[in-house]
Amino acid sequence: MPVFDLYSKRRKRQIEKASDVFIYDEIPEPLRVQIVQMWDDAIGNEAAYHNQYDMGDTRGVYREIVTILRREYGVHQLSSAASDFRSELRQLFLTTNNIDRLLDIIELSFRAIDSVCRDWGDRQSTIADETLIELNVRFREHSVGYRFEERTLLRVDTEYTHEEIIKPALRLLSGDIYSGAREEFLSAFEHYRTGKAKEVLNDCLKSLESTLKAICGKRGWQYNAKATAKDLISVAFDNKLIPDFWQSHFNALRTSLESSVPTGRNKISGHGQGALPTAVPDHLVSYMLNMTASTIVFLAKAEASIL
Repeated sequence: MPVFDLYSKRRKRQIEKASDVFIYDEIPEPLRVQIVQMWDDAIGNEAAYHNQYDMGDTRGVYREIVTILRREYGVHQLSSAASDFRSELRQLFLTTNNIDRLLDIIELSFRAIDSVCRDWGDRQSTIADETLIELNVRFREHSVGYRFEERTLLRVDTEYTHEEIIKPALRLLSGDIYSGAREEFLSAFEHYRTGKAKEVLNDCLKSLESTLKAICGKRGWQYNAKATAKDLISVAFDNKLIPDFWQSHFNALRTSLESSVPTGRNKISGHGQGALPTAVPDHLVSYMLNMTASTIVFLAKAEASIL
C-alpha cells in the first residue's frame, strides 16, 4: 500500500519548521570546512605544523586538544587514518555525525585560539579576534543555533529572549490567518542570518503590519488598505483589543507599539540614506527583532482573549 502525504503530516512539518529558526543537532559540511580553515588561520596549517621554526606552537596546540579528547572519550586515537595530531582532529571533525563530539571540538579549539594562540604576537591576537567573530557569523549564516562567548559554546535557545519571545512568536504565527506575517518574520530572520540589516528592519515592520491586518480582518474591524502600523495600532485600540479598565495602564505600551518598530525602521532603513551609506548596528537589529516578536506575541494573545 502506498504511503500518503496526509494533511496532518504536512501540517506537522509546517509547525515543526516554524517552531524555531535555528538547527541544533547538526553541523553542516560547509560550516565544518570553514571551521577547519579558521583553524589553519589561527592555530596553523600543515606547513606551520611541520615547521620546526614556527613562531607559535601549532603542534603543541593540536596535541593538547587531541590529548584531552582522547582521555575524555576513552580512546587511543580519534581517527585510525590519521598520521599526526592535526590530521587526527580534522578527520574526526569532518567525518563524525556525533553532534556532542563536534561541539566539544569546536569549543576546545576556539578556546585554545582565544587563550593560547593570541599570545603568539600582536598579529596573532588580531587573527584570534577576527576568527572568533567569524565563527559566530558562520553559525548564524548556516542557521546553526550556537554562539561562542567568554570561551564557552552556548545554545541560543537557552537565552531568555529566544525561548520566551522568538519561539512563541513563531508558534503563534503558525495559524493560517497569520501566514503572511509568518513569512515576513521568517524573512527578517533570513536577512539577519545573512547580515542584511536594513532588510531585517523592513521585514519586521511588514510582519507587524500583517499581524495587525490579520487581527482586524478576523474581527471585522475596518481599516484603510494603505494604513500604516501606527494607524493599525489605533484601530486595534479603538476596538478594545485592550479592555477599557486596562487602557490607562497601557498608555506606555501604546506609545511603545506605535514608536518602537516603525520608528526604528523608518529612521534607519525606510528612506534614502543620502550621500553616505547608513550602517545599522547589529545590536540594534537584534533588539528590533526581539521587539517585533514580543509585540506580535502580545497582540496575538490579546486577540485570542477577546470573547
